[in-house]
Amino acid sequence: MIYWQLFLAFFIPGILGYGGGPASIPLVENEVVHNYEWLTVSEFSEVLALGNALPGPISTKMAGYIGFEQAGVVGAGIAVFATVAPSLILMIGLLGLLYKFKDSPKVKKMTNYIRPTIAVLLGLMSIRFFLTSYEDTGTGQTLFLIVASFLLMEKWKVHPAYVIVGALGYGALFL
Repeated sequence: MIYWQLFLAFFIPGILGYGGGPASIPLVENEVVHNYEWLTVSEFSEVLALGNALPGPISTKMAGYIGFEQAGVVGAGIAVFATVAPSLILMIGLLGLLYKFKDSPKVKKMTNYIRPTIAVLLGLMSIRFFLTSYEDTGTGQTLFLIVASFLLMEKWKVHPAYVIVGALGYGALFL
């Protein structure tokens, strides 16, 4: 049963997550945190942070980790396959059709209408992460990490992976 649940938990976001990793992350969070309750919001945010620090697609890294935690190596394989299966099926089945209509104004318009929805999903997930962080670490620590991360990435152009590693180090030392 767990293998089927893992497959569904990552296959459904793969189908509905138009645009790749950033679009499917809130969908994966809904499945693994709210639907199956394999992780808490805090644990999910840690998995997301670690996955972002590593090279490669975020969805497959998260699927591999969560699948392994729930059902070992076989679970990791099933979760990773379920993550890439929708794209694989669509690429094979619809490549000719997509190539034919790639410059269509309707397709471009559809893509432009989907972007705000993705932005709202990412914004809601960020708010949940903020509230969890605020509850777990307090106002001072949360505000310090927000300001420090913003300045490091926006003003001093530090790569986000280094900011994540720095925040992990800060949390290990001070929290």
